Amino acid sequence: MAFNKFLKSVVAGSVISLSTIGVVAAETTFRYGEASPNRGARAEALQYFADQLESRSGGDLKLDIHWGGALLKYSAILGGVRSGAADMGSVLAAYAPQEMRALSVGDIPVPQSDSWVGMRAMYELMATNPEMQRAFEDNGVVYVTNMTTSPMQFECAGNTRLESLADFKGKKVRASAIYAKILNDAGANMVNFVFSEVYQALDTGLVDCSGTYLYAMRAFKTPEVVSSVAVMDWGQIAGFGMLMNKWSWDDLSSEQRSLFRQIGSEMIDYYAQKLVEERREVLAELPTGSLGNKVEVISWSEEARAELFAESDKYVQEWIRDMEKAGYNGTQIWDDYQALLKKYQGELDAKGYPWARS
Repeated sequence: MAFNKFLKSVVAGSVISLSTIGVVAAETTFRYGEASPNRGARAEALQYFADQLESRSGGDLKLDIHWGGALLKYSAILGGVRSGAADMGSVLAAYAPQEMRALSVGDIPVPQSDSWVGMRAMYELMATNPEMQRAFEDNGVVYVTNMTTSPMQFECAGNTRLESLADFKGKKVRASAIYAKILNDAGANMVNFVFSEVYQALDTGLVDCSGTYLYAMRAFKTPEVVSSVAVMDWGQIAGFGMLMNKWSWDDLSSEQRSLFRQIGSEMIDYYAQKLVEERREVLAELPTGSLGNKVEVISWSEEARAELFAESDKYVQEWIRDMEKAGYNGTQIWDDYQALLKKYQGELDAKGYPWARS
C-alpha cells in the first residue's frame, strides 16, 4: 500500500514535471545585445519589436534586451551573436567590415537618403536575395530586420560653416565608414572617436565638425555646443541590422520565423515615422535656441549634394570588387539594391508615407 502511494506520487510528480517542461519549452527568451542606451527613437523602435513579439506570440517569444553595452559593445555584438553569447543583437557593418561586407551596402552614400526608403530597400534586399542570405549564414547569423541612423548631416562649432564639399578642406572632422574616406580625400583632417564623445569633442575644439543625425542632436544635446548644422541628407548608415544566431533561428518553427519577419517589417514603418517626425521638429527648433544655442540651419543645394554622390562612385566599385572576391555577385546585388531604392522612392513620391495614407 505504501509502495502504491509512493508510485502514485512519483507518477504524479513526473506528470507535473513534464507539464512544467512543456511550458518552459514553449517560452523562449532571447538575450539581445544593444550598445546604445534605452532612450531615443531607435530604442523605442526596439522596445516596440520586443513588445509586439511577446504579445503576438502569446508570451512564448520574448527579448531580454541588455542596453548600453551591458552585455556586448558594438564591436563585439557580431561575434557575441555568432557564438551564442547573445541570441540577437544590433550590428553595425562598420564595426565588422569584412564579415558584414554584405550589410555594408547600406553605408554607401546614395541620393535616396530618406529613412523609410533606405530601410525598406535594405529589408527587401536582405530578406529575399539568396546571395545576401548566404553571406549572413556564412557568418553564423540570420538577418531579421533593418535599422538606420537617418540621413547624414554635419554639425559644427565656433564659426565654422559648411556649404559645399570644398568647405571641409583643412577642417578637423569626425565621420565614419565611407563618409570618412570621402572627406579625407577632400582634404579634411579626420579625427576618430565614438559617437558618445561628440559633445565633448565639439565643446573642447577637438573637432570643428562632426557627422550627425537630426534625432541624435536632441538626444545627445549637441545644440548646446554647436553653432550650425549643414543639412546635406548625405545618404545614411543603413548597414545596421537586427541579427539572430543561426542556431537560434533554425530552432524556430516556420510560423515563428514568419512572425519575426512580419514584426521586423512593421518596425521599419514604426521607426521611420518617429525619425521623420523628429526631423521636422528638430529642424524647426534649432534656430529658436530651445535646444541650446540658436543653431543656423544650412540647407545644401541639389548641386552641392550631387558633388558628394559623385565621390561615391569609386567606393561603389570597391564594394562590388570586395563582394566578388568573397564569392558573391557584387554587380548584380548592387543593381538589385539600386532598383529597390528607386522602387521605394517612387512609392514615397506617389503615395506618401504609409502611416499618412488614407
